[in-house]
Amino acid sequence: MTINKISQNKCFGGSQGVYSHSSPEIGCTMRFGVFMPPQSGNGAPPVPVLYWLSGLTCTEENFVLKAGAQRVAAELGIAIVTPDTSPRGLGLPGEADNYDFGLGAGFYVDATEAPWSRNYRMYSYITQELPWLIAANFSVDPSRAGIFGHSMGGHGALTLALRNPQVYKSVSAFAPICSPMRCPWGEKALSGYLGSNRDKWRDHDATALLEARGWKGPPLLVDQGSRDQFLESQLMPQLLVEACERAGVALDLRMREGYDHSYFFIASFIEDHLRFHARNLRGFGAQAPEPTLAVGGAD
Repeated sequence: MTINKISQNKCFGGSQGVYSHSSPEIGCTMRFGVFMPPQSGNGAPPVPVLYWLSGLTCTEENFVLKAGAQRVAAELGIAIVTPDTSPRGLGLPGEADNYDFGLGAGFYVDATEAPWSRNYRMYSYITQELPWLIAANFSVDPSRAGIFGHSMGGHGALTLALRNPQVYKSVSAFAPICSPMRCPWGEKALSGYLGSNRDKWRDHDATALLEARGWKGPPLLVDQGSRDQFLESQLMPQLLVEACERAGVALDLRMREGYDHSYFFIASFIEDHLRFHARNLRGFGAQAPEPTLAVGGAD
């Protein structure tokens, strides 16, 4: 499958690119970002890869431009893939009417309800098509893949990892929607994409998945700001705590005093998440390359 380079910039000794491709799964052109660290290429072993899932209204650009992740990813020798959050350019009726449903709000599910079912297949796109595309075009090691995300993307990271532990060996989230079945954002999205049968929603709710499947990987890492404007109404981290306790799953929930829902919060703690994933992924597949970049040194 052909990918088209939209932009590519040298960054901390590696490269930050943005690419597009025609997606059979989604049925339109999709964009994604890829940061490749300086340890990749030139005959070096493939590097671990992290998939970042963004939140409502975001594109692939938000994380690339605002998170400040490239410096530490370059040091650790980790690739980061940043897909878009929904199909674009379809012109479906009502697609752009609301910020929390439709355009920019795919919720990382495979829709079953018309008119969304043909194109809004973000679950299969993220778990199947995109990893294949990345492995075919970049020097990454699929056996050392992790996933993380923010808000709607935090929901996506948790649910995709819990459903695919053979694929994702490490998972973390910033301010995730912990139980979409029990918050307004999630109820709107899941009913619109999947219909009114709430039993079908359980495969897209982290708390229900923990109850049904558990998690045998490393502890779940979650950062949550104490002044997040959506904390009580939409995110509800206490529901994740309770679900992990019932399932016997280790959870490292870090309440960050004074932080809100913005990318300033993400940028403040992104290094913790990258180092968390680096530790977890080093034990799988081929031996991870040792860091070689001296940040701030001569080019």
